[in-house]
Formats: sequence, structure tokens, C-alpha cells
Amino acid sequence: MKAKSKIFSRPALAKWLDTQRKAGKKIVFTNGCFDILHAGHVSVLEFSRAQGDVLVVGVNSDASVRRLKGPTRPVNKQADRALVLAALQAVDAVCVFGEDTPYNLIKLVRPDVLVKGGDYKPSEIVGREFAKKVARFALLKGRSTTNIIKKVQK
Repeated sequence: MKAKSKIFSRPALAKWLDTQRKAGKKIVFTNGCFDILHAGHVSVLEFSRAQGDVLVVGVNSDASVRRLKGPTRPVNKQADRALVLAALQAVDAVCVFGEDTPYNLIKLVRPDVLVKGGDYKPSEIVGREFAKKVARFALLKGRSTTNIIKKVQK
């Protein structure tokens, strides 16, 4: 399967998810900027995939990343970030969202399991009301895109 075939618009994702649900698949959702892919990202994606049968990854658009991280971000464009994620074995579907939070995308996906990093308190997890279960992932210390950028700039 080509990576590009795993990148979905919202309407196409909704249709694909209906097919997955009819097949009895357990849907998992996680999201992030995934600007420079690193071991922390791989760990959370593998953890997320292990929570069910199908992993959907929401990716912040370029404009969304700029609003959240500042004018020098993202380093990689949204099409590139989506393609790299889609090429990973753990990922079944990728959908870019332009809002600051994935609330509307989570509402569309209605995951069986919503995965977020352990740095979020359960009450802070956006879209948790649309998921049957919320799972938190313990972040790998020292692994972040911001740290990678700082190291490269030195």
C-alpha cells in the first residue's frame, strides 16, 4: 500500500471509518504536529497502535503549527509531515486539521480509544467526550522537536 493512499480528507476519512467499524475494528486516535519525527513520536505511535486495530493520526496544518509554536515553525510542510507519518507501519490513516485543537476531527472519528501524552491531565484532553476510553502515554524524556531544533542551532 502506498503511503499517499493513507492520507484522507475528512469526508473520505468518515467513509473509510464506517467501513472499518462495520468490519468490527477498534479505532484509535492520536494527534500532534509531528514536525521533525523522532523517537518520542515513534513510541507514542506504536503505543497508540497497540490500543486497537486501526490508528488514525490527526496532524496540525502548517497554519495551526505556526499559531501554536511560533513563526519559525513548522520546519517541514504539512504534506511532507503527513506523508512521512502515513509511511509508518503503525499508522493506518492520516488527516490534517487546521484548527488549534483536534476537537472537530475527534468528533468526526469518534474513537474507541483517544491517546494523548502524559503531560496532559485527563480533564485537559480535548475531545475526550467523543471517545469510549482515554489512554495517556508517558513521554520519553528529552525527546522533542524543540530540543532537536535547539541542538541543530548550536
